[in-house]
Amino acid sequence: MRDGRFTPGKLRRVLTATCARLDLDPRGAQLLRFTNNAVYALVRTPVVVRIVGSTRLRHRAATVVRVAEHLARHGIPAVRLVEGVQQPMDVDGHLVTVWHRVPFTGPPASTADLAALLRRVHALAPPDGLGEWQPLRSVRDRVQDAEELAEDDRRFLLARCAELADQLAGLDFPLATGFVHGDAYPGNVLPGPEGPVLCDFDSSCVGPPEWDLTPLAVGRERFGDPPERYAEFARAYGFDVTRWSGFAVLRAVRELKLTTSVLPILRSHPPVRAELRRRLADLRRGRSQAQWSRYR
Repeated sequence: MRDGRFTPGKLRRVLTATCARLDLDPRGAQLLRFTNNAVYALVRTPVVVRIVGSTRLRHRAATVVRVAEHLARHGIPAVRLVEGVQQPMDVDGHLVTVWHRVPFTGPPASTADLAALLRRVHALAPPDGLGEWQPLRSVRDRVQDAEELAEDDRRFLLARCAELADQLAGLDFPLATGFVHGDAYPGNVLPGPEGPVLCDFDSSCVGPPEWDLTPLAVGRERFGDPPERYAEFARAYGFDVTRWSGFAVLRAVRELKLTTSVLPILRSHPPVRAELRRRLADLRRGRSQAQWSRYR
């Protein structure tokens, strides 16, 4: 079997080269997350280094920078880019962004906190040049960029994309189109010392706010998250997306995105394979009540 494109050794080399360019010390850096991106926290400087983990999704790095700068200009509580650095950076062929690390000294963010942040984002005009909502584009890109994928799985995933695209086209969204975060779940809210802050803007776009209200509901349905967490979220936001007739379609799209998120790193990060196989089997057989575990 060929070596993965994003093995720990290769990622460390990109991290080291990034730090050398910025005169930072990478020693002891901790890998916080590795699915769509590899996210490292430096321990000698309060900086986070984020390395794009898919060659087909490189275009999203520019979106991340544009959105982060826009949120900063408008005072929305969110992670901030390191100043004085032209971002995203190209480091040995990998796109990299660098951020101020948020000290986790505040109380854990609640789902009501997430709802309040989303209401502020949804009320804000989007930054110039932000792309339109295309939730299945990243699924197709990941299928094309998969480090390994059986042909029958590839055909199934692309057919499922086509099926859901037709269903999306028939939806009548009740909320006004606007600026959406794109991946609004509690893991993308950090407990900062001055209150919760948003992070992870890869999927930000101009689209239906209902999309930002879907992840928590899917967490309840697929991952067994406590129902009261979603209930609190819906009350705080003021709209329960699960009571809308189009929710089943958005849920199916979200589940497809969650399933395929690891395809570009499947060989580099083998521990996710078993969960991927389980999710694919459930999707094929229509097992909507089956419980999933989050990728680690």
